Amino acid sequence: MFREVVLGLGNNSVVSGVVKRYGMQMGAARFVAGASLESAIQVTRDLNRRGIAVTLDHLGEAVKDEGEALAAKDSYLTILQEIQTSAVNANVSLKLTMMGLALSMDLARANLMAVVKQASDFNNFVRIDMEDSPYTAITIGLFEEVWRAFPGHVGLVLQAYLYRTQEDLSRLSVPPKNFRIVKGAYREPVAVAFPSKPDVDDNYVALVRQSLELGNVTAIATHDEMIIGRVLKYLRQNNIPKEQFEFQMLYGVKLAVLEQLAKEGYRTRVYVPYGQDWYAYYVRRIAERPSNLLFFARALIDR
Repeated sequence: MFREVVLGLGNNSVVSGVVKRYGMQMGAARFVAGASLESAIQVTRDLNRRGIAVTLDHLGEAVKDEGEALAAKDSYLTILQEIQTSAVNANVSLKLTMMGLALSMDLARANLMAVVKQASDFNNFVRIDMEDSPYTAITIGLFEEVWRAFPGHVGLVLQAYLYRTQEDLSRLSVPPKNFRIVKGAYREPVAVAFPSKPDVDDNYVALVRQSLELGNVTAIATHDEMIIGRVLKYLRQNNIPKEQFEFQMLYGVKLAVLEQLAKEGYRTRVYVPYGQDWYAYYVRRIAERPSNLLFFARALIDR
């Protein structure tokens, strides 16, 4: 209920005006690595020194015209070039609506292909984010197209709160691929998504197990230490090779937990977003945890 309320309020013009005006000074900077690629690369270097890899995400979604979509594509080509030049341990993550999916599937396909081709040329990797449920099927379809062209250089996010995900994962895993398992952060109707957190948690663990058993490289993306404990128990009991999985978290959340996992010899990665278009991303972070909303409220009162 808390998540649905916050996501609903996030669309309110008054609320969005306040958050966009004060958000970076009072909380958003905790989750966003600055406005520029340079600042994101600096954060990446620091995380690499701690033994943690990075996924860079240039924030943005639902572009309004073809020019914006082409500019977004070019920004990712620049990110991949900078990763190559600076030799940081990083790959990239992108949203298809930023590539123009809401405007034209052909536009999004062309832009995505261009980004993944450059990643392939640099022996790097692109993660396609999963957005809200109206885009699920088309996102999966485009992923399959690009994977056939560049196997090993593109992966997909799958959401545990959607009923359909176990079936999607089973079908997509022939042959095995690379998936990032998340709980899901959008406002979804009960017709398509589990409304209960315990049900989402159980499905999350089931999906991680299913993905590993099907032979996929699996990114275990969660901050929930109870879930991490359940997954670790499964990994150890079944002698899952460490190269088949990695633990992932968002920038600004429980870095100490990820550092400890890295010290224990597990592969780890932080999702590091940057850019000017941070509002929608920040609202989803607030919606995930009541403490994030309280943090922002206290900062706003103290201002």
